Amino acid sequence: MSSTHFSSDSTVSVIGGGLAGCEAALQLAARGMRVRLHEMRPHTVTPAHETDRLAELVCSNSLKSLLPGTAAGLLKAELRQLGCRLLPIAESCRVPAGNALAVDRDAFACAVTREVEAEPLIEVIRGEVGSLPAAPAIIATGPLTSESLTAALLEAVGEEQLYFFDAIAPIIDADSLDHDVVYRATRYDKGDADYLNCPFDKEQYERFVIALREGEKHEAHEFESRFFSQLKWKFYENCIPVEELARRGDDTLRYGVLRPVGLNDPRSGRRPWAVLQLRSENAGGTAWNLVGCQTMLRQGEQQRVFRLVPGLERARFLRYGSIHRNTYLHTPALADETLSLKSAPGVRLAGQLAGVEGYVESIFGGWLAAALTAGPLPLLPDTTISGQLWRHMITPSDRYQPMNANFGLLPPLPERIRDKKLKKAVLAARALDDLKKWVADS
Repeated sequence: MSSTHFSSDSTVSVIGGGLAGCEAALQLAARGMRVRLHEMRPHTVTPAHETDRLAELVCSNSLKSLLPGTAAGLLKAELRQLGCRLLPIAESCRVPAGNALAVDRDAFACAVTREVEAEPLIEVIRGEVGSLPAAPAIIATGPLTSESLTAALLEAVGEEQLYFFDAIAPIIDADSLDHDVVYRATRYDKGDADYLNCPFDKEQYERFVIALREGEKHEAHEFESRFFSQLKWKFYENCIPVEELARRGDDTLRYGVLRPVGLNDPRSGRRPWAVLQLRSENAGGTAWNLVGCQTMLRQGEQQRVFRLVPGLERARFLRYGSIHRNTYLHTPALADETLSLKSAPGVRLAGQLAGVEGYVESIFGGWLAAALTAGPLPLLPDTTISGQLWRHMITPSDRYQPMNANFGLLPPLPERIRDKKLKKAVLAARALDDLKKWVADS
């Protein structure tokens, strides 16, 4: 594997103060390299961020499962072996969410900001970077890359940029919940009951679905229409607006994000027709996220529609759901195996801009870009989630789309295991064992 690498005396420009950028900056500093971390907020704002803090989580506060028998849990375990810097911070800001790693969003962003600003080898520079940076550099601007930098990237790579739109869910005030209706439970009573549940009967559910379908939705911003000549509402499947799901069929929601299985109402002992779950947004439990309810409805419509949910009739919105442009590049066509742009050697792509999807996946992308900038790196084992995410970003594909951690990425086991839970456990054990050997040999 060949590409441009730089000595520890080099100063690396990291563009973007999100998860990938912060992980990359901290990793480079740990290797003794000086870093200029550029973050455009607060001078240039985005439709999704609310503060100027580094590593602000915008779509959810959940970094998904911690269980090693899940793909998300396995990726976290791999990152720990690789010396990830942000995961320990996230764990220190954890809020109750069963087996998931959910964090207090404000506490996490504050903690990461303190960690980065306290590192003597990192200089944080506030202001937008509107042109392609000089090497060595890592572009980790994420799905909300500014219009000017996106234009500069397009000019540099000479390729049509792929894009899609993303949505985030509303957050409501805990004091506005009706606790005579809402009940605390976890699915099948597994683990701590960290989620609140809003139970629908058949009539309530049908009224809610109709309201979602009829609600007035957000239209594209003028700059989005101008920047993309053939604008279409294209959504990544993991973040489809709830009203779009409602249009797919009468039962789509109750067999999907509102599925009631394993969530019997303790007051009746019966399973509701559908259930909307709420997940805590902070350690104090004062703010709750409507799980699976990312939306592109207008704010007034959100009040009308989501107050049809049993228990949310008097809901006060702390943050409305919203729709925003989410961009990524066709990385396999534009970069080499070290994620260095072919048209600008030594300028690397990282995180969601490069084609991974998800918070933890973005952290991995920052780790990888930093490690590749610091020096030659053998490919991670193909039996690992991290190794397969790397391969995804460098393998030619006519239908390249963002990828998240999943067991379908991994090569099959030599023996057939019918028990799905056991099979995942064996896949995880193989991955961690192979990665341990890779770390020892690298």
